[in-house]
Amino acid sequence: MLATATPRSTAPAFAPPVWARAGLAVAGGLLIFLAFPPLGWWFCAPIGVAPVVLSVYGVRPRRALWIGFVAGLAFLLPAMAWVRPIGDDAWVALVVIESAFWAAQGLLVSLVLRMRLWPLWAACLWVLQEWARSTFPMGGFPWARLVFSQGTAPYLKYASLFGAPFVTFTVALTGCLLAYLAVHLFTRDYRERVVALTAAGVVALPVVGMLVPLHGDEGKTVNIGVIQGSVPRSDQLGFHGGEPAVVLKNHAEETHRLAEAVRAGRQPKPDLVVWPENSTDIDPFRDPAAYAVIDAAVKDVGVPVLVGAVVAIGDDSRATRSIVWDPVTGPGAFYDKQKLVPFGEFTPYKDLVLSLFERAALVGRQSIPGTKPGDLKAGPVTLGAISCYEVAFDTVVNGTVRAGGSPLVVQTNNATYELSNLPPQQLAMSRIRAVEHNRAVIPVATTGISAHVAPDGRILWETPELVAASTVVTAQVRTRDTVATRVGVLPEIILMVAGSGAAVIAAVAARRSRRDFEGH
Repeated sequence: MLATATPRSTAPAFAPPVWARAGLAVAGGLLIFLAFPPLGWWFCAPIGVAPVVLSVYGVRPRRALWIGFVAGLAFLLPAMAWVRPIGDDAWVALVVIESAFWAAQGLLVSLVLRMRLWPLWAACLWVLQEWARSTFPMGGFPWARLVFSQGTAPYLKYASLFGAPFVTFTVALTGCLLAYLAVHLFTRDYRERVVALTAAGVVALPVVGMLVPLHGDEGKTVNIGVIQGSVPRSDQLGFHGGEPAVVLKNHAEETHRLAEAVRAGRQPKPDLVVWPENSTDIDPFRDPAAYAVIDAAVKDVGVPVLVGAVVAIGDDSRATRSIVWDPVTGPGAFYDKQKLVPFGEFTPYKDLVLSLFERAALVGRQSIPGTKPGDLKAGPVTLGAISCYEVAFDTVVNGTVRAGGSPLVVQTNNATYELSNLPPQQLAMSRIRAVEHNRAVIPVATTGISAHVAPDGRILWETPELVAASTVVTAQVRTRDTVATRVGVLPEIILMVAGSGAAVIAAVAARRSRRDFEGH
């Protein structure tokens, strides 16, 4: 059995008034926000989990529902402020939808707090909440998961054992143990052994994380040219159509500058070059001029270039595509983005949405998702191509690594969200993926942040935003898989089953208790 319900202690319950519970929920949500980049105060994440849990301790499920929703709003409003360039209405709507999952989490956590070992079950439910909102609706939105705040934390190496969800679990468990301590210290239910063991757990979780061994260098490297062409500021006319080829022109010119630097000996010769997602905003297969611009840049640098393009499929559809462009044979193998951005690359419930919101028509042609992983032979290696938004999805990254991708390249177009908290949050995801799968990760962005992330999660090189930049990085090529790569989603499933099973048992026990009370 997972656990059994246990009678309440005769000590007075931890029972602050409603206004104080709301304050705890808000404080916890804001603390968790502080853990995320650009601030990156990772230790605020477990500390913030504690008041979120305490806010629903001892309350009825219905009240826990709205308290959890308040905690979600407090966290997600600032964490997802990068959505505001699309519109404040879109920002608020997204936050409200995502906070609904926090509301459900609050309800379920309030149930398991009545059980023995409740910090364990509550932490499992945090994993369940993040899985649910990473899956529903419209393919899910896996942004702002606890794990993505831990790119520089002692918990980071846990990712190599059981994947990103396990990092969330360890962070949440630390916070739940802190909440458990608070309950015992601020009521008369003070037992020295319980407090000592709980405190030991709080200390042990990050310490053990630091001791997790990682794979070492395998002795093989590849030189990768990184091109960040940059584009005009989003508030300038050119970016919105004043010069349709500006993005392509900038990336081609930066590639010519890199080729010149290589010939002059200022940069080592690359084995391949990577452009970002949407580095050509004109379909080169339908526009001969665009084809010629790309081909000339590729021939000048003299090695295969991974080009990020938007290409037409038929008359009404498109694909976000990564194309291996060879200097001799031209465009060849390609990868089509699998996880598409709702309202950015496709319009969910198209007819209904377009009838209600005129702005939704800006999506234009609807993108079609790819169905195969991004293992692309380019020069001497098989790159693992991941397209922007996809770096947040565990299964996409895992599938690309299992298909043989090494190193990983994350082609990104986040020009709309320049100088917001999105670029540093996205870079933090690459740090998690590097450790999770024992792979170097090269994020390449139109406007930044482009970077070189080592397999141990260290950032070896990065660009500022809104500048044209290029360099050649020497990335390790590793092929040894981590435990996390091999086991995939299994640990996440186990944690979710444990948490949901505990919630069911607690709900059944609570119902029986009510019936027994009413029977007397």
